[in-house]
Amino acid sequence: MSRHALIRALLVALALSSVTTACDVPYVERGDLAALRERGTVRILVPRRSSRHGLPRSGHPLELDRELAAQFVRSLGLQPRFVWVSAHDELIPALRQGRGDMIAASLTVTADRDSLVGFSRPIRHVQEVVVTTLGDTTLRSPADLGGRTVWVRPSSAYWETAQQLADSYPAVSVVAASERLDTPEILYRVAQQEIDLTIADDHIVDETLTYLPAIRAAFPVGEVRAIAWATRPDASDLLVAMNQFLSNAKVDERRPRRFLGDLPALREHGTIRFITTNTAATYFIWRGQLLGFEYDLARRFADRFGLQLEIVVPPSQANLLSWLRQGYGDIVAAGLTPSRERELLGVRFSRPYHQVLETVVARADDDAVTTVEDLAGRTVVVRRRSSYWNTAETLRAEGIRLRLVAAPESLATEEIIDRVAAGVYDLTIADSHILEIELALRDDIRRAVEIGEPIRHSWAVREEDALLLRVIDQFFREEYRGLWYNLTHDKYYAAPQRIREQAAERVARTGEISPYDSLIRHHAARAGFDWRLVAAQVYQESRFDPEARSFAGALGLMQIMPRTAAAYGADDPTEPASNVAAGVRYLGRQYGLFEDVPESERIWFALASYNAGYGHVQDARRIARRQGFDSGVWFGQVETVMPLLARTEYYERAPHGYCRCLEPVKYVRAVRDRYEAYTRVLAAVGPLGTVGQ
Repeated sequence: MSRHALIRALLVALALSSVTTACDVPYVERGDLAALRERGTVRILVPRRSSRHGLPRSGHPLELDRELAAQFVRSLGLQPRFVWVSAHDELIPALRQGRGDMIAASLTVTADRDSLVGFSRPIRHVQEVVVTTLGDTTLRSPADLGGRTVWVRPSSAYWETAQQLADSYPAVSVVAASERLDTPEILYRVAQQEIDLTIADDHIVDETLTYLPAIRAAFPVGEVRAIAWATRPDASDLLVAMNQFLSNAKVDERRPRRFLGDLPALREHGTIRFITTNTAATYFIWRGQLLGFEYDLARRFADRFGLQLEIVVPPSQANLLSWLRQGYGDIVAAGLTPSRERELLGVRFSRPYHQVLETVVARADDDAVTTVEDLAGRTVVVRRRSSYWNTAETLRAEGIRLRLVAAPESLATEEIIDRVAAGVYDLTIADSHILEIELALRDDIRRAVEIGEPIRHSWAVREEDALLLRVIDQFFREEYRGLWYNLTHDKYYAAPQRIREQAAERVARTGEISPYDSLIRHHAARAGFDWRLVAAQVYQESRFDPEARSFAGALGLMQIMPRTAAAYGADDPTEPASNVAAGVRYLGRQYGLFEDVPESERIWFALASYNAGYGHVQDARRIARRQGFDSGVWFGQVETVMPLLARTEYYERAPHGYCRCLEPVKYVRAVRDRYEAYTRVLAAVGPLGTVGQ
């Protein structure tokens, strides 16, 4: 195997290692564990709607719940296969029909369901609560519900609770919410006072409060309920195996939100909590997948020591170390630079795992700064509590007469760079890895001059957690600059190769857009899309290169994520026919999600969703409504506000968090413009170009 082929194989393996194989499995099986062993596979049922939940900021990510189920299946020596159903209410019917073998979703144990499926021991316990707006202080008990309206989905466990409330308090009205709405969306509508009240599990409300403080849990209702896995009632052997695995995994061990303890206590609870930030350099969600350099390292660490991973995102970067000391998490993983000042706060830093150079950032058209001496007379804007402030003060002490201005502590480094690009600020300083990400996405800034020696990043723990610090150091001794580390580092920080624009002569000369025209025509026609638009999208995704691969692991002509590819039937996502078929099906899925958007606009929202993920588009639509834009029109409306999701004051209040959402705006415009160009050129060259329109 050539060196190039070996590297490519390793990259593909990296992408696939972070997800579990998934597909729409066509066969029917209603047997117990023995029958599943004969097939070698356990099919795990999950709802597609689960991918629309927001960025986990507090607790155990839903994605890792699914991975726990995959771990269970592998512990049996079998292959996990995910089977997606359209909505939560289809899970139990699909299980009983033999379309899957177990359910791994947030399935509440109820008396009605208990007669239909066999529930495992709980993976967690929840308390249902009535949810109202923060300003609604009159609602304190069920007796205050007179004349109020509770909105819940009929398929949810909350419906039964709501009906019981209405039976006890006849003045309460219960309204069926649309099955299209997941619980976080219903909570958002309560916050916006579009609906009156709802009922939700307390852990969902707690998670939602991290970005939507305008709601509150008024009071608990009903009994504490269990959340569990499920299988068919007669699959007793599979159920026994589930319970044994969950018992060993300690998934339902309870502890307070604030908890102090060293490594033995963490192992007893079976969980490790990482405190981090929601940025492109640490932890974010993209196309429904959790990503980030720090997130990948945290997952690797948790897996190494057999611990369940929890992610905690505090309100701002300034809270990272204080939240650690208060016991909201166990490790801070956020690209911190060790310093004596920080250690005096009661923390200790690990051995370094990453090196960066602090770099002055200027506008692209500002070429006046090429050396440190050129900073004299210029204004540098950085946060006072950042390491960049100390760097700038050191330069001034060395005789560089620069002006130093404090940026608001709430601004992330990326946002300060935005303001430099816009001319609001003169210059700033950023770590080189943050700047690399920015330079890959924009061309209005430049790397002016690097300052000083490389700066090391470390994880932080409480000063008393010596055993935890010891195993972190051992982890980085083994991983740093190893194969996995290097591939992961390059996944986020290696500068992408810029592909030159292809000339349009091919279309004008041959009447063909690409070597894959017939393939694109076929699948676009089946989905009801104009093939020229799909061809424009393929160009934008891969420049018609079937070997293309993105930083996040998306593959092939239509840049399908491995998990999405498998879910839509692409066993080999680099094979053109399989990739285009899955990509067009996925585009059709995105198109179908925007039922409330006018028909003429839906394709633009679908393309934005394909690029950035449905959740980020919905976040932008919410902002658009608040600012008086039309949330059902893309160009000049939703696209106008979508880049705001890169600003702290917007993304920290958005369910799906941080997004470099200038990219989907450019993406949709580029696809539209190329589509229009293809249409004009093909019309000019004659019948060859009009086939399959």
